[in-house]
Amino acid sequence: MKYAGMPAAMWMLYKKSFHDHLVSDLGISENVAVKITKQAKPEYRKIIEKLPEFEKGDRFKTNIVNCALLIAFLLKMEQRPTVEQLTIFYERAMTMPSTKMFCRKAGKTKFSEKDIAAQKATAALKAGDRNPYSWTMKYIPYEDGSGYEARFFTCGICTLMKEYGFFDLVPAMCHLDYVMSDLGGASTFVREYTLASGGPYCDCGYKKRKKG
Repeated sequence: MKYAGMPAAMWMLYKKSFHDHLVSDLGISENVAVKITKQAKPEYRKIIEKLPEFEKGDRFKTNIVNCALLIAFLLKMEQRPTVEQLTIFYERAMTMPSTKMFCRKAGKTKFSEKDIAAQKATAALKAGDRNPYSWTMKYIPYEDGSGYEARFFTCGICTLMKEYGFFDLVPAMCHLDYVMSDLGGASTFVREYTLASGGPYCDCGYKKRKKG
């Protein structure tokens, strides 16, 4: 995957937030946080350039880029955070104003014809069958019309985190699904299984919220 373009833009967008939350949430000193951030950049670029290019129409490139960003910082931390610590750090580092704005915008079209069509197209693509760093999913509408489930059978984040020895920390990233759904304001996120916890699949359920 080429670093130029979206991956480079994502570094510029999130580097300060990651730095700031190293200090506020993980208790790392300012000087060490500056050092970690500086060292993480070439590591991030190295991870990105090892990844294959994603197919046109694959909506999950952003997900794997975010994962590469987190791994780059983890590799440079002197002390490995717990799942609980990383869950707080990752949520707060990622939910900066631009992320919240993106979620609110996505929430306005949640469950629209365009959204449903995109879910079906992603399911039909089955990109994870050819790219181990992408996802393969099935679109399952709820029979009562209350929303839908996106059921994932492969997970690029699991693959990449396992390669770098951080598979046990994947649940910290999974938690963001709840946060982003809540920020969108249109759905309540529900889940029973994750691949990271040994489940048969990851079920990402989106229940329509009642207006008002």
